[in-house]
Amino acid sequence: MHKKYLILFLILVFSVPLFSQTKVGYIDSKRIMENLQEAKDAKQRLDLIVGEWQAQLKVLQDSLTLMKEDFEKKKLILTEQLKQKYDKEISDLDNSISNFKIQKFGENGEYTQKQTEFMKPVLDRIFKAIETAAKEGDYDYVFDRNSDIFLLYVNEKHDLTVKVQRILEGK
Repeated sequence: MHKKYLILFLILVFSVPLFSQTKVGYIDSKRIMENLQEAKDAKQRLDLIVGEWQAQLKVLQDSLTLMKEDFEKKKLILTEQLKQKYDKEISDLDNSISNFKIQKFGENGEYTQKQTEFMKPVLDRIFKAIETAAKEGDYDYVFDRNSDIFLLYVNEKHDLTVKVQRILEGK
């Protein structure tokens, strides 16, 4: 769907009369991220933290497995009260594991927060470099060929917001 909008945009941009040439550039963010040491360092820091979380999760899961195996071995000789106690401990540990996964890897979990924390300075630097290169090269638009965020830079002289608002207001 994004490709359709990009094609429509490019048709509009390049159908402008020749006297008002529009200059369009693009970047390859994947290649930039792969070659930028700061990005590699941020990814390595994140991977280290994720490795620690995965180790903690494995310990919890191993404990749950052992607890379940122990219960299976003993359940025939346990009293009903002890069976309920085992059941509750297994259920509590299972819930702890689920909560740990959500806390660390869930939608707004620590993984997302750490990724943002580590990558924000890198991305800010990249966007500043894009803006500098676009202005120095007198580009009107800069796209990313490897991202859902197509438009990375726009020359403000092409902003039609106020004009569209005036038309909508009947002025």
